[in-house]
Amino acid sequence: MIYPVVKYGAAVLDKAAELVTEFDARLEQLVADMFETMYAHQGVGLAAPQIGISKQIAVIDTSLGKEPEAKLVLINPQIIEAGGVQTQEEGCLSLPGFHAEVRRPQRVTIRALDVRGKEYVQTGEGLLARAFCHEIDHLHGRLYLVRLSTLKRDMIRRRIRKRIKAGDW
Repeated sequence: MIYPVVKYGAAVLDKAAELVTEFDARLEQLVADMFETMYAHQGVGLAAPQIGISKQIAVIDTSLGKEPEAKLVLINPQIIEAGGVQTQEEGCLSLPGFHAEVRRPQRVTIRALDVRGKEYVQTGEGLLARAFCHEIDHLHGRLYLVRLSTLKRDMIRRRIRKRIKAGDW
């Protein structure tokens, strides 16, 4: 099932998501639906709050579906180590049509649970490190806008308000 992606301004995007405590068939189906939704919207990551579900679940695939082994499920993830710096253009499915240069760590190690509740630790560099940070931010109620200068953030917010008034949001 492909879910609609919740856009900037929705309350679910501004609050910390709840921890996942049940690992069952419903969770497995939700994760499968999240991958399907992410691919349908041509994203490399998707957090459950972006589909209106306030749970600490994210999916990532930096290969855009081309490499099955690149599919990652992050449940209740935590960043346990980060280092280096990268600044790249970043977008978000919840902010369609907007991109900005965002500073993130170059290398990130996370601890998370998989869809069956098994803990794992993984390190990512470059795009994967960026995706880890971006999706974990979503799970804590933060969009990449908070990482921009006040001027850039306000400019994007003004453009979104104009799109809302025009009925294009």
